[in-house]
Parts: sequence; C-alpha cells; structure tokens
Amino acid sequence: MNTTPATTPGRTSATHPGTTPAPSLTAPAGASAGAPAGSPVFSVDGLWKVFGPDKAAAKVPGSADADLPAADLRERTGCTAAVRDVSFDVRKGEVFVVMGLSGSGKSTLVRCLTRLIEPTSGSLTIDGEDVLAMDATRLRALRRHRAAMVFQHFGLLPHRTVLDNVAYGLEIQGVGRGDRRTKAAELVAKVGLDGLEDRRPGQLSGGQQQRVGLARALAADPEVLLFDEPFSALDPLIRREMQEEVARLHHEEGRTMVFITHDLAEALRLGDRIALMRDGRIVQLGTPEEIVGSPADDYVRDFVRDVPREQVLTVRTAMRPAVAGEAEQGPALGPATTVVEAIQAVARSGGPARVVDHGRCLGVVDDAGLLAVVAGLPATPGRGVAA
Repeated sequence: MNTTPATTPGRTSATHPGTTPAPSLTAPAGASAGAPAGSPVFSVDGLWKVFGPDKAAAKVPGSADADLPAADLRERTGCTAAVRDVSFDVRKGEVFVVMGLSGSGKSTLVRCLTRLIEPTSGSLTIDGEDVLAMDATRLRALRRHRAAMVFQHFGLLPHRTVLDNVAYGLEIQGVGRGDRRTKAAELVAKVGLDGLEDRRPGQLSGGQQQRVGLARALAADPEVLLFDEPFSALDPLIRREMQEEVARLHHEEGRTMVFITHDLAEALRLGDRIALMRDGRIVQLGTPEEIVGSPADDYVRDFVRDVPREQVLTVRTAMRPAVAGEAEQGPALGPATTVVEAIQAVARSGGPARVVDHGRCLGVVDDAGLLAVVAGLPATPGRGVAA
C-alpha cells in the first residue's frame, strides 16, 4: 500500500512519491536522538486490550474465542475485547489519526500507548524501547517528557490562572518558578491566548480552555502529542478554529501527533494517515486519498460515501498520458494537487493541465477525467496511472 500523505484542504503536510517533503514532516523538536533515522516513534504489533476477570481476559487473545462477536464473547467468557489484534507504526512528524464510531476502541487504544490502560497482550515500543517492560520510573518519564495527552475534558485546575495551569506540568517536573512561568508565557502566546494569562478557567470559553490544555501539553516539549477527541465537545465554529490551530502548530513544529476522533471530516482535514476502527479492529489504514478513493470494504465505503471526493483525491486519480504536444503547454500542477484545485485550473485555461514533478511531465488532466472522479466513475483505461 502506498502510505504517502495526500493533500486535503487545510492540511499542513503534503507529500507524494517523487515530491519534496513539506516542512511539517521534519523531525520533531522533542524527538529522541537515540532512535535510528527513519524508525517509527510508536510501533504497535498484535495489541489486545480485553476487559474482564484477569485470568479469563488473558486467555482470549489467540484463542478460539478471539474472533467472536462482542455479545458472544461476553456471554462465553465474561470479557469485552476493546482492542483486537491491532498493528501499526506511527512515523516521525506525521499526524496519525485513529477514527471510529463510539465503542470502536479508539480511545482505549490511545490510552494503551502510554499504559494509562494496561494492554492485555501484544508488543508496544516507543523509539524502539519496550513500553510494556517499563518500570514505574520509566513509565513516569514517558508520560512526563515523551508523550503528552490532550483530553476531551480539559482537566484544568479551576483555582489556578491560565499561566499557572500551563506551567503545572513543569512544576511537577521540578522546574523553578521563574523558568516555568517564562516557558508558560511563551506557550500561552503560541496558542493565541495573549492577555488572558491571569484569568481562571471559569472565565474562559470552551475553545479557550482547550487552548490552555494544548499549551499545557506542549510545555514539556514532548516528542508525541496524543489527542483523545479533544474538540468533540466544542461548537462547530470553535472546533474548526482548534483544528486550524493544531494544523498550524504541526506546520511550525513538525511534532508527531496521534489524533483520536469520530469525525470523518476532522480526520480527513488533519490526518497524514488514518486508521479506521470497527469493533476493536483496524479495518483500513491509509492516506485520506486511499480511504476515500479505495475503500477496503462496504463498511468503509459507507463511511466515506458523502465525502466530497474532489476535495480529497489528487490529480493522479484523473491523470492520463500526454499526447500531441500536451506535455509542453497548459498550466502546470503538482502531483499532490487536489481534483477541485485542478478543476479550477482547467476551467481558467480552457484546456488540459499538465501534472509536473521536478520538471518532468507525468501526464495531463482534462475536464472529462476530472468530472469522472467527482462522479465516482471507475477510471477509464490510461487514466489514474501514477508515473
């Protein structure tokens, strides 16, 4: 599977085979120097989380009961499998989105990454270090310095000011008062809360409170930010603002992010890759373009049915070989250009547009090919072929 991030509107990174990576995919500021270049930040293999009596739960992975539907598994074992045999890697600098409906296991999964919930079985590493083998001291260090969580419910201390809430994690780490407040003030400005440093949480809007939570998570300069449905309780306009804030921060810092959501539009907007979960399993993992353009099964197909394809799919899906001088004329588009952007270029020029990468024409897109993508028609011979 090609897992190169595709471009979607408002996203902060766009790479495609043969193109130069965008700045947002540089190594994060907090990345571990000891990790080999190109190695994943998180690596998850065959991870299970089964709730229930310990002895019974431990027997479920790998057993004849492992594939039973949830209701049958509960009836037979008294257990609930929230995460079932999940495997994936999170790459440095990417926004990895885990999406699913309520009860799909996505929030349990993200809590397993730092053992806020103990996995039942499987393997889990961060920068090659075995998370499941960490003692209490190493686990504390992981949560304080390497992976910070931003929750749906802000968890702010009501008696503390914005500045002191942001500085709280640094206080726990033993950072001096002057240094932690200086750092907190920088982060308050970074998340757009200048002038509100002395307010208390009760004096802030929901969006402002979530910005405080985000700044607090950033204070420890973690390698990874983990977001557990952080914007689901916010009004639509404020949610959009916070999505833009996360996108901006990712563009500026290139920090690795794992983002949990039930909102498909949010996943497509933010994610470089998306893992779609159902009943504790990952049913498809790929770029937004792969998930919208090539659904793995009927469940995924139904999930993405109402997505405006032209805003997610790139010109590669509509491209055909250039003929009769087309490679030398017409507007030039990058291979990560979305179909909707290409439609605008073709409409303005009145003729086909070239898809060009590093000075080489990969093919052309015309009105017929672009409209076929919008309509969801299958690619005709010669179209949708990546050079």
